[in-house]
Amino acid sequence: MENYPDIHRDIIEKCKKGDSKAQYELYSLYAKAMFNVSFRIMNHRHDAEDMLQEAFTEAFRKLDSFRYESTFGAWLKRIVVNKCINTLKKRKIELSFKENIYKYDTEDNDDLKETELTIKNIHSAIEKLAAGYRIVLTLYLLEGYDHAEVAKMLGITESTSKSQYLRAKQRLREILKN
Repeated sequence: MENYPDIHRDIIEKCKKGDSKAQYELYSLYAKAMFNVSFRIMNHRHDAEDMLQEAFTEAFRKLDSFRYESTFGAWLKRIVVNKCINTLKKRKIELSFKENIYKYDTEDNDDLKETELTIKNIHSAIEKLAAGYRIVLTLYLLEGYDHAEVAKMLGITESTSKSQYLRAKQRLREILKN
């Protein structure tokens, strides 16, 4: 596998040697972005903060296994996402995945164009989605995983990931219209 040059390689190497100042520096570089990832999945600030701390703890514990086969940010993001998903599974949150896919009217998008979309009301609408919809939408649309990766992470089929994504988009439109 190809090694990626990491702009923070020096800091990472110091962290591998147990340098606490370097660990704090690495945390400072990535904490905000990883909190955002965690918050979009967990949907609660306190839970997102907990997941962030647990992910960094695990990352520092497993840092010797980081081999620059991806960027550090991508490696850490995978840890954050997995922590969040595993926590939700342990809590047995009903993700309400449904297999049947249905069509929705794409002509109806004109109403949405008239709606004033702001970052704040989009975030608010995403928070109102059912957990299954929100997680699939977040992983696929916001975090950039493909449906096969989402399906594997969540233990669902690829078609379920696709249908949940379509339903999440439709529900998001409905919420934003109101």
